[in-house]
Amino acid sequence: MPWKEYSLMASRLEFVMLASAPSANLSVLCRAYGISRKTGHKWLSLFKEQGKEGLQDRSRRPLVSPNRSDVELEAQIVALHDKYPYWGARKLQALLPGGSPRPHPNTISAILRRHGRQVLSSTESGPPATKRFEHEAPNMLWQMDFKGHFPMTDADAGRCFPLTVLDDHSRFAICLAACAGETGEQVKQPLIEAFRTYGLPERITCDNGNPWGTPKQNGLTRFEVWLIRLGIRVGHSRPGHPQTQGKDERFHRTLKLELLTHRGFSSLAACQDAFDEWREQYNLIRPHSALNQQPPVTRYAASGRPYPEILPPIQYDVNDEVRKVRRNGHISFSNQQLFVGEGLVGEHVAVRPADDDGLFHIVFCNRKVGEIDLRITR
Repeated sequence: MPWKEYSLMASRLEFVMLASAPSANLSVLCRAYGISRKTGHKWLSLFKEQGKEGLQDRSRRPLVSPNRSDVELEAQIVALHDKYPYWGARKLQALLPGGSPRPHPNTISAILRRHGRQVLSSTESGPPATKRFEHEAPNMLWQMDFKGHFPMTDADAGRCFPLTVLDDHSRFAICLAACAGETGEQVKQPLIEAFRTYGLPERITCDNGNPWGTPKQNGLTRFEVWLIRLGIRVGHSRPGHPQTQGKDERFHRTLKLELLTHRGFSSLAACQDAFDEWREQYNLIRPHSALNQQPPVTRYAASGRPYPEILPPIQYDVNDEVRKVRRNGHISFSNQQLFVGEGLVGEHVAVRPADDDGLFHIVFCNRKVGEIDLRITR
């Protein structure tokens, strides 16, 4: 992961937060972030001794003290609002440094009104939710989707299709990529970069659109086949039920409010620069109401499953009959031509006896993709 100049502090902070997790593999993280182990230990040591202040050269003067006046505190609240105009009072309260009692969110709102400030669009309407479903650990499930698409300000530059990947447990934004389209090949490269940095999840869920949606005749897509080869289970939301991807849909609303609605981009490269900066702010700074007003990085740890640069061979049982899927998506078995899916062309599948005589399962890796019933007269 190349460290861009403007995001050096954010990259260092993300590294030390991930490296501080009990199960973190420091060597893998150092390689992913393009630094030596010596540098990694250096940043960890500085972070443990001095916190965020130790990660950059700046004044060590404390932001607040017990004797800070109300005027100074109000100025600090107004400055935070001006820096993060879409964040409500509860988020601003969480950002105020410790050392003295923090004002109530209602007091913060009153201070902002007194200084002629107003949250541009509330993201904190009503009390925070008390019941939420989430997986119990990071990387058990990633939610993946496209956030619509929009045109560039330069008409010749085409459109941007923002690809988003969110960790279900921590709400950590794994990937926010500016893609030129919604094909499998355009999605694979940013996903590979995410796998190299954060490792592989146990499962990914997505909707039924391109490139992960079901193709004709209910087979697997090439994109799904690639994920399954990596050992990732793939799930799909039911058509017309976007709540299955609820956390990613909520992430899309935040992205639209805080970035897309108020900015124009002349190229995909300009989009990606803005996406990178906003994603770092979202992951490392922005308090999240579902996380007790802590940023997502406080609950995320990189996966212990590294990305294999070369796909390992598929291992089937010795009693399986292995068939290679031909160009038309068919295999031959017991003098029959059986369609298993165009997405599996060139791959090897296993024909495995089921419990009932004459019934066989067609299996790709660990996923059942079809059935053969020799008891039926054809």
